Amino acid sequence: MIEAPHYTPTGAKRSASFALPADPFDGTVNEPVLHQAVKVFLNNQRQGTAKTKTRSFVSGGNQKPWKQKGTGRARQGSTRAPHWRGGGIVFGPIPRDYRTDIPRKVKQLARKSALNARAREGALHVVEQFAFRTPKTARLAALLASLGLADRKVLVLSAAANEALYLSGRNLPSVEVMPYAQASAYDLLWSEAVVVEEGALTGESRELADEELPGLPERERRTPAVAAAPRAPKAAKAGPSRGEGKRAKAAATKAAKAAKAAKKSTAKAAKKSAPKAAKPAATRGEGKSTAKAAKKKAAPKKKKGDK
Repeated sequence: MIEAPHYTPTGAKRSASFALPADPFDGTVNEPVLHQAVKVFLNNQRQGTAKTKTRSFVSGGNQKPWKQKGTGRARQGSTRAPHWRGGGIVFGPIPRDYRTDIPRKVKQLARKSALNARAREGALHVVEQFAFRTPKTARLAALLASLGLADRKVLVLSAAANEALYLSGRNLPSVEVMPYAQASAYDLLWSEAVVVEEGALTGESRELADEELPGLPERERRTPAVAAAPRAPKAAKAGPSRGEGKRAKAAATKAAKAAKAAKKSTAKAAKKSAPKAAKPAATRGEGKSTAKAAKKKAAPKKKKGDK
């Protein structure tokens, strides 16, 4: 069983060491896998935007600098050939993707090996809890100084995402703060010491009370919440309620529609029962046109041979 020094939230060392869980901390350190994981990590950080110009991309050099024969000098075809000053570059870098994949189990083995390597060296420190309710860089620097890690590259691993802790360490150049689950093998090997929150290793975390944190500033201490006074009941409004008003409005609309329909049906029945009015006599012009049309209809049609 591997053990690590155990500290209180204020940085005081406890008498008993912390027994690291046997699942990741079994003493396995696979160096070839660590090398592969670091190489893959660094490859994936590359942008791949470096570019040089070959002779086809360098401007100029369209003509021969001198004629082929008769000058006594070596024959040349272009001033942009690779051996000329200002010419193209041979086999230079061009934009490419350096992305490299690694199997998931190999990545897990590399992370496990890195944790075991730091624990074997005695560079793994366990803190009971990071009691940072507000960001304070000076408090984190004082905590690391009490652990003897003031001038070393330190990786601080919290049990969960802790914004106050992250903001406290963001301004320290030799300190990296991240959740325990996000730490990679490269992050663990980059650091010279690792400070882990106890809840990240045990899976159980609880928030400490103010009495358990003697060094906590007064402004960060939690005061008991004052019980709010019960509200006085609202006075009942005069007149109909909201639901009653809606129902009355709907009934009035329905009655208006029924009255309109009854009025319409009465007018229609009266129109049907009224006698039909006599047609007015035709005017003078209409009479002439009617007589003319009747005469034309009565006259027999002449055949082709008739006179």
